[in-house]
Amino acid sequence: MGTSSQRDLKTVLRIDFPNGERIGRGKMQLLEHIRSTGSISAAGRAMNMSYRRAWLLVSAMNGMFSLPVVDSQRGGKQGGGAVVTGFGEELLSRFRAMEAKIGTAVADDLGWLDANRAKQATGDQ
Repeated sequence: MGTSSQRDLKTVLRIDFPNGERIGRGKMQLLEHIRSTGSISAAGRAMNMSYRRAWLLVSAMNGMFSLPVVDSQRGGKQGGGAVVTGFGEELLSRFRAMEAKIGTAVADDLGWLDANRAKQATGDQ
């Protein structure tokens, strides 16, 4: 997330829940991959993570909320599959909107930080 007007500077949204659980760009990216592939396994592969890791992240998200974020069916004759639920789509949409709001809110400050970075911090010689 961040703004394209600053070279390398970006803001990253992560929401920490009081019980230690959290959501951030990684879980949201996983949801986007599940939406596009229809598969937790394929979504994990797209992010270079094991099926187990992807499944654990989905399970964690499903446990964080009163409604499921992803609905999955086990494999078999019809094959398995996963779908981002209506609630999951709303979560993803709201998270992306929060990222955009933060980017807009801090754009001037990022510009100031970028203008005042030391040359070695910018990669310039």
